[in-house]
Amino acid sequence: MIVEAFLRWAETAKAGDRARAASALGRSYLQSAMPAKERTAAGMAMLHLLDDPSPKVRMALSEALAHSQAAPRNIILSLAQDQPEIAGQVIIASPVLTEADLVDLTARGSELTRLLIASRGEVSRIVAAALAEVGEFESILCLLDNGGASISRPSLKRIAERLGHLAEVRNRLAERASLPADARHVLVQQVSDALLELPLARATIGERGLERVTREAKEAAAVTIAGAVPHDDIPGLVEHLRLAQRLTPAFLMHALCSGRIDFFAGAVVNLSGCDERRVRSILATGRRHALRALYESMGLKRDISVIFVEATTLWRNASTTASTVSLGLLKSFARTKSASDAARELLAMVERLHVAEQRQTARGFAAMAAA
Repeated sequence: MIVEAFLRWAETAKAGDRARAASALGRSYLQSAMPAKERTAAGMAMLHLLDDPSPKVRMALSEALAHSQAAPRNIILSLAQDQPEIAGQVIIASPVLTEADLVDLTARGSELTRLLIASRGEVSRIVAAALAEVGEFESILCLLDNGGASISRPSLKRIAERLGHLAEVRNRLAERASLPADARHVLVQQVSDALLELPLARATIGERGLERVTREAKEAAAVTIAGAVPHDDIPGLVEHLRLAQRLTPAFLMHALCSGRIDFFAGAVVNLSGCDERRVRSILATGRRHALRALYESMGLKRDISVIFVEATTLWRNASTTASTVSLGLLKSFARTKSASDAARELLAMVERLHVAEQRQTARGFAAMAAA
C-alpha cells in the first residue's frame, strides 16, 4: 500500500518534490528502525526512483546512500552505472562496492569512471593493477598521488611501460622510493627515446652520433641502477634486461668494470643457467680456463670471453692496485692486432669508459681544490 501510494504521488509530483522525497526515503531507510515490510517497501520505492526521468531525483538518492555500508547493493550498483555526476557519488565513496565491482567498472567504464575510482580513500592492489593496465593520464596521475592507494611493484612497472613517456607520470614514478629497478630502467629508456626525437639534438650531433650517445647513456644509467638495486631484486632486473635484449657484452663489461659485481654475477647466472654459488665461486677464485668456460656457456665467443677473463682477473686485484679494470684491460690488449671486429668494438667501449672515469676524477679533484 505504501509503495502504491508513493507511485501514484510520484506520477504528478514536481521534480524538486520527488528529489526531496528520494533524499528523505534514502535517509529513512538507513537511519530508521523500520519493520521488515516497510523496509522492503522502501527498497521497492527506491528501485522505482532509479527510472525517474529527472537526474535531480537520482542524484538525491545517490547522495543519501553513497557513504553507507547499509545501502542496498542492487541500488548502489545501478547508481554506479548512471550518468557521471550521479555515478560519481557512489563510485568515489560507497563501501558497498567490492574489489570485483571496482575492477569491472575500471574495465567497462570511461576514463572519468577510472579517475573516480583512483580517487577513493583506499584503493587495493588489485584495483590499482586494473587501473595500471587500462587507465589513461588523468586517472594514473590521480592514482600515483593518492596516499591511500596500494600499488604493487609490477603495477608501477606497467605504468612506466604504458605512460612513462609522459613527463608528469615519469616524475611521479621517479620520486617513489619503492619503484623497482626494472621500472626505473623503463623510465631511462623512455627519456632516451624522447631525446632521439628532438630535432635540435639530431641537427647538432647527427643521427648516428645521437644513437650512440643515447645507447651509451642508457647503458650507464642501467649500470647505475644495477649498483643500487637490493640483492633480492637483482634476478628480476636481470630478467627484465634480458627480455629487453640489453644484456649485451658491452653492457656486461661496463657493469664488471664499474664494480657492479652482485649484478654481474646475477647476469651470469641468468645467461649461463649455472647455480649462483658456483658462479660466484668461479668469479672469485676460479682459474682462467674455468672463467672462460663459464663465459662461453653464456654464449660469448672465444675472442670476447678472453677479454672478460682478463677483466675478472683485474677486478680481483683492484683492491690492491691503483689501476682501474678498464685501464688494465687497455694495457693488456694494447698490442693485440688480430682481434675481431666485435673484440675491437668492445675494447673501444672500455676506452670510452676509462676516459669517462678520468673526467669524473678530474671533476672531483677540481671540486676539492675549489672548496
